[in-house]
Amino acid sequence: MKAFQVTAPYDYAITDVDRPVAAPGEVLVRVAYAGICGSDMHIIHGDNAFVRFPRITGHEFAGVIDAVGEGVDGIAVGDRVCVDPVVNCGHCYPCRVGRPNVCTDMEVVGVHRNGGFEEVVNIPAANAHRLPEHLGLDAAALVEPYTIAANVLDRMQPVSGDRLLIFGAGVIGLTILQMAQALGIEDITVTDVLEARLATARELGATRTFNGQQQDVEAEVETLTQGEGMPLIADAACVPALLPQMLRIASAAGRIGLLGFNPTPSDLVQLEVIKKELTLVGSRLNNRKFPEVIELMATGRLDTQGLVSHRIALADMPEAIEMLDHQPEKARKVLIDIGA
Repeated sequence: MKAFQVTAPYDYAITDVDRPVAAPGEVLVRVAYAGICGSDMHIIHGDNAFVRFPRITGHEFAGVIDAVGEGVDGIAVGDRVCVDPVVNCGHCYPCRVGRPNVCTDMEVVGVHRNGGFEEVVNIPAANAHRLPEHLGLDAAALVEPYTIAANVLDRMQPVSGDRLLIFGAGVIGLTILQMAQALGIEDITVTDVLEARLATARELGATRTFNGQQQDVEAEVETLTQGEGMPLIADAACVPALLPQMLRIASAAGRIGLLGFNPTPSDLVQLEVIKKELTLVGSRLNNRKFPEVIELMATGRLDTQGLVSHRIALADMPEAIEMLDHQPEKARKVLIDIGA
């Protein structure tokens, strides 16, 4: 069968691989659609410290159950599913306190074990989530990025009337925008330096946008909030140098959600954190957010089609990677049609 495999940094191809076997407790998923994520690009670039090569990447995908391993109940061949990529041990401290997404022995599908850019993939049965009949497999392949948004917003603990500022209008910024709307946040500002991305944010319902190259974001926030500052700030730009600005424009008692894996140190002015009693929270992957997001998609409260800019066959995936490497401004979410 065919798969997109990364053998080493910048060394990738569509290749023939053996069909996996469903071990006890596992299922095989015949993949229909899979999305390319920024973290897939980090693996290709050699910037992911967790991956071991060769690796079939892809952690955003949906498909149909093709086989069921020994001891699996509650799911059957033919069921339509999407896949939570977080495989946790269930025993370490984070797992014991309900934070399996930071399990100390975690495996991520598409990083530590083979993922969805192949025709058939084996996964733990517990990670397969059955889909409502009217939810398309193309939309379901995008559940995972929306769970990233759901997780960071949950970590930030919004309250009624909170304003939200999102740094970055790439895919994650746009999913945070839509998820925040679905959760009832009404005043949402998005800032970026690319006008095309800001236009998409406005199309998807952002209250306003600021272009960081053309406007003074701090001054704009000062005017907008009459000096109070922003109670919620989500860092979907993932640029460490922006943290000092976030600290300055956060309101007293504000919450800042950080998503980036960039190892570059950030300047943190402790005075800003303490005098305002700010809360800085990291957010990694998702903590059991799949049912919530599936429900929001099924009820039409998330615009998945507004997120997709390209649909590409698996055979053409190397060309899509080249585009994302050299012309990323042309793309939002690139969806790979693998076929069920």
